[in-house]
Amino acid sequence: MTITTPKLKTSAMIASFADPGQKTAPAPFGHALAALADRDERVVGLSADLAKYTDMHIFRDRHPERFFQMGMAEQLLFGAAAGMAEVGLVPFASTYSVFAARRAYDFICLDIAEPNLNVNVVGGLPGLTTGYGPSHQATEDVAIFRGMPNLTIVDPCDSVDIAAAVPQLAEHDGPTYLRLLRGNVPTVLDEYGYTFELGKAKVVRPGADVVFVSSGLMTMRALQAAERLATDRVDVAVVHAPTLKPFDEETVVRELDTPRLAVTLENHTVVGGLFETVAAALVRRGIGRRVVPVGLPDAFLDAGALPTLHERYGLSTDAIVAKVKAELG
Repeated sequence: MTITTPKLKTSAMIASFADPGQKTAPAPFGHALAALADRDERVVGLSADLAKYTDMHIFRDRHPERFFQMGMAEQLLFGAAAGMAEVGLVPFASTYSVFAARRAYDFICLDIAEPNLNVNVVGGLPGLTTGYGPSHQATEDVAIFRGMPNLTIVDPCDSVDIAAAVPQLAEHDGPTYLRLLRGNVPTVLDEYGYTFELGKAKVVRPGADVVFVSSGLMTMRALQAAERLATDRVDVAVVHAPTLKPFDEETVVRELDTPRLAVTLENHTVVGGLFETVAAALVRRGIGRRVVPVGLPDAFLDAGALPTLHERYGLSTDAIVAKVKAELG
C-alpha cells in the first residue's frame, strides 16, 4: 500500500504562518495606522507599489489624501519620506524588507538616519515569511540595519505587538524599522498579560528549567513549544524581546544569568541578529555561558511552501521541541 501526502499549492508559499483555527486579526498594521491618522493629522503613508501587500491599503482607503503611491522606486520612496519628515509630517513608508534593506540602504542611512528624522520604515515579508526564495526572503535585514546609527528596530510577535507599536513608533524621536507581519496575523500575547513597550523586553512566561529569549513570530513558536514541553515536565520561561535595537540588556541578561538552558529564537539568520545581540550583551557583562541558537542558517534558502520550509529550517514548533529535548538529554 502506497501512502501519499497531499501536495501543497502555490498559495502555501505566501500563506499566513498562523496555525489552522488559530485566533487572528486582519491587517493589524493597516488598521492601527489608519486609527492613528484619525487623531494625528501629521501621519502620512507611502508605498512602493505594494500597498495591498503591506496592509497599507487600509490606511489608503481611509485617508486617500494622505497616501502617496511612489511606484516601484524604493530609493525615491524613502527620499520623499525624508522630505516629508523635514517639514513636520510623520511618514510610514512601506515596501518589502528585502527592498528596504538591500536596495535603499544608502537613502535610509543618509537621508533619514543621519539627520535623525522621524521616518518609520515598514518592511513586509521579513525572514522566512514567504516561500518565494532569496529574492523575497529578508533573512538578513536585521544584520544589515543593526549597524545603522539612530535606527530603532522592532520585530513584533503578533497583532497585539503591532497595534501597540504603531503609535509608539510615531511618537519616537528618530527613524524606526518595523518587521511587518501582514494579512491575518495571529493574536497570541493577549493571553499573557503582556503590554508592548518600545525598547523593553518582557518575561511573558516563567520557567525553572529552560529560558527562551525570542523575537518576532518566534515568540509565538516559543510559547507553543513551552506548552508542549510542559507535558514532559520541562518548565520553560519565555522572554519576548520585540525591540532589537536599542536592546534591553538588563532584562535579558538577568534572565540568562542562571543555570537554566538558554535558547534564542529568531526568524532571521543566526548571523547578526538576536543570537549575536544576546551573546554580545553577555560578553560585555563578563558572563560566560552557552546559548543555543534557533534561527535560519547562513545560506540562501529554498523556495517552496512556507510550512515545509519552517520545518526544514528549524522554525517549527516540532523542531524547537526536538532541539530542546536533545540539549537536555
